Amino acid sequence: MTLHSTVSRITERIIERSRTTRSAYLAQLQADSTRPPSLDRMGCANIAHAVAGLPLNDKFKVVTERAPNIAIVTAYNDMLSAHTPLQGYPALIKDEARQHGATAQVAGGVPAMCDGVTQGTSGMELSLFSRDVIAMGTAVALSHDMFEAALMLGVCDKIVPGLLIGALQFGHLPTVFVPAGPMPSGLPNKEKGRVRELAAQGLVSRDELLQTELKSYHSPGTCTFYGTANSNQMLMEAMGLHVPGTAFVAPGGPLRDALTREATRTVLGNLKSRRYAPIGHVVDERAIVNAMVALLATGGSTNHLIHWVAVAQAAGIVIDWNDFSALSDVVPLLTHVYPNGSADVNEFQAAGGTGLVIRELLDGGFMHEDVLTVREGGLREYTREPVLDGVGGSALRWVDAGDSKDEAIVRPVARPFSPTGGLKLLQGNLGRGVIKVSAVPDDRLVIEAPARVFDSQDDLQRAFKSGELTRLCEENAAHGVVCVVRWQGPQANGMPELHKLTPPLAVLQGQGYRVALVTDGRMSGASGRVPAAIHVWPEAAAGGPLAKVVDGDMIRVDGLSGELLARVDEAQWAARPVSVMPEDLRRRNGLGMGRGLFAAMRRHALTAEEGALTWR
Repeated sequence: MTLHSTVSRITERIIERSRTTRSAYLAQLQADSTRPPSLDRMGCANIAHAVAGLPLNDKFKVVTERAPNIAIVTAYNDMLSAHTPLQGYPALIKDEARQHGATAQVAGGVPAMCDGVTQGTSGMELSLFSRDVIAMGTAVALSHDMFEAALMLGVCDKIVPGLLIGALQFGHLPTVFVPAGPMPSGLPNKEKGRVRELAAQGLVSRDELLQTELKSYHSPGTCTFYGTANSNQMLMEAMGLHVPGTAFVAPGGPLRDALTREATRTVLGNLKSRRYAPIGHVVDERAIVNAMVALLATGGSTNHLIHWVAVAQAAGIVIDWNDFSALSDVVPLLTHVYPNGSADVNEFQAAGGTGLVIRELLDGGFMHEDVLTVREGGLREYTREPVLDGVGGSALRWVDAGDSKDEAIVRPVARPFSPTGGLKLLQGNLGRGVIKVSAVPDDRLVIEAPARVFDSQDDLQRAFKSGELTRLCEENAAHGVVCVVRWQGPQANGMPELHKLTPPLAVLQGQGYRVALVTDGRMSGASGRVPAAIHVWPEAAAGGPLAKVVDGDMIRVDGLSGELLARVDEAQWAARPVSVMPEDLRRRNGLGMGRGLFAAMRRHALTAEEGALTWR
């Protein structure tokens, strides 16, 4: 299939824009890859320290036989349900490595925050920056420089982008990403959302809400909605960094263990034969575009409009939201997974999963097939799904994904849910932002209503509970209300997710009122039904236009045309003073819960469209 002209044009635009930075990156990769082996270039004491903790046989393999040594970088903890299954992975990997004449060491661990735990709390203000902490932790682990290959163990929101950014600093190493899979389906996500909305109105007790949440989040594995964590897995498949079809296989079973072992064999295959490429060559401009296309075709998380800009930068590639927007105009929406639909990721997997989506995008001309992956068969291998058969189910093989088993969940390119992607760029006199249109009802894609300005998400919650927002909606029944929540950008407070605002706003929308959110903060990848212009920059704390908005300004959020406007006379708007973030609020944002340690990151963070980078 011929590549779609827009996909080709955007790819060439990115290649040209990145020519200088990508060349510098590849030059460093080449320099790193042509150094003498670690055992030849490192001092004897260095080597002794590196192997001191190994079993004697492994020590002999490394020092005497010069066997390949795999670095394991793990994000395991048992605070994060998605990462709990990772606890036993190193033992499996080491055993498999030994069977193939190699060794493996846990080079280091990285932190892994659960946004579900910190949502709506001050801990969430560390969330976005934890991505760069994870990247640095990955670099620290790999800087032991005793490795010929690497396996990255992680799943969730900032963890995979952070691991990938860190791994790309060691782009000369063959690297495979190893996920853990989703938890079994519990209480349907739609029912969970319904109870949350009732709780926001005080119509169910705290105990009833708690029991609902416990039925939704109930066992090890990834949350089953299609948020940032599961979008990560889709993108890893689309970039060819997983063992094919690994993303949504449930944890704990023989198939999952077989795939973890296969990851070890895959990275050793890369190393031994040199048939494949190190990660710095796999992640090129075409692979980045493939990830962007996969995100748009599945209505994935808005967080990746920040994270993948940062990932690309780590490989010397420069992308921006114009690239996402141009691709979204032509990439069809192929899935309806909660919050875009009622199905969860387990149902998506059963209906055809990642293999079907990638096949349809390849055959439709929306993805580059001529790319490197961690597998010999290239990206076409990722159109198949893994199964176990043979005696005792011990033989791992792959079968074609086949046709969709449920077109209410996943569809072919010929019959998409929408001819365009799930995300839309917004811009106007309020700045630039994005909106996730795939989950917003058609009759709510355009909102023009008076603003109500809030300095924090807590202020909005109080306005809802007091009935103020309901009164504003009643008074402006023809228009509704646009809630502007400012001082939520990277420099203000670390750009937290504002997912706790979804239930109150969804209640108002469910009552027939027209509501929208405009903010320089983020929303969870699980958010969607309420129109939300997010990631708006320049952020208010940096003097951006949201700091000019006052109560009553008519605000237009247009998910069709891409307008984000304050309907204020141009001369009046230009003359209006820019509000300054209250000093007391700025001070409080830096106190408690470890936030003081992140002051430098807040000071130096780039804009959302620049990936909110803190290391440039």
